[in-house]
Amino acid sequence: MAFTTLTPARVVLARSLVPRAAAARHLEVTVPPALTTNWTTVAQVHGHPAAWLAQRSAVTLMRLDQSLVHLTLHAGSIDGGVLGWTYGDQITRREIPLVVAAFNGGFKLTYRDVGFMSGGHVAVALKPGLASIVTYSDGTSNIAAWQNGVPSAGKTVFSVLQNQFLLVDRGVAATNVTTCVLDCWGGTVGLRTAVPRSGLGITATGQLVWAAGMQLSPGDLADALISAGAVRALELDINPVWVAGYLYVHRARQPTAVPVVPGQNGIPGQLLAPYSRDFVAVVAN
Repeated sequence: MAFTTLTPARVVLARSLVPRAAAARHLEVTVPPALTTNWTTVAQVHGHPAAWLAQRSAVTLMRLDQSLVHLTLHAGSIDGGVLGWTYGDQITRREIPLVVAAFNGGFKLTYRDVGFMSGGHVAVALKPGLASIVTYSDGTSNIAAWQNGVPSAGKTVFSVLQNQFLLVDRGVAATNVTTCVLDCWGGTVGLRTAVPRSGLGITATGQLVWAAGMQLSPGDLADALISAGAVRALELDINPVWVAGYLYVHRARQPTAVPVVPGQNGIPGQLLAPYSRDFVAVVAN
């Protein structure tokens, strides 16, 4: 299936290019004192709720309204390299005034069953059938199997992150989440089935849901995403060093990064400084 890309020289998601003064007027990020099973608003854009957090069965869930925020896929200094990317190894100066959240990307780009491209630049060639986060040049994202659900006809692809096969499809967990844990869902520290895991899903209404926890099996992660309304989802990175998510509270010139997953090791520099791995930022429109 053919798809169109835009080159880094021609494309910067326009909704990221908002002056700092304008950002202060239309973005507010707050962190609740404690997470509950109910959704708590943590970001408002133009006075409208745009992001929510909840915690259910030791899983942190972050729900995102795509009419108010969009994703930017960042290449790491090692996974992807430092040259040729619109969104490189740290949250950019353009994004900082409007950054809402950020979280880890997928497996290392040397792993099997991965793919990565952004702004016309390819780090790992895309493969049919792999679970894919596809972000279009209009800022909207979708999650589905490559060439079987994405890309959408008539839309211009800006970035694609591929990681394994769909963890959730049509609202149902993959049949091998309990029978093929290590071979199908990634090698783990100590060959354990329950380790730090993360994933991203999309609901029937187009909202995005990120999920992460410190002691999850693939089945646990799938169940958490389904309980949050995901109809399709993929697993992102796993194991203690790699799973982390942040909210960014804007109280000064540099936003303050607040961890959202209890017990996460965290990422050096909290994605505001160069980082070796790819990641995803959530930016207000």
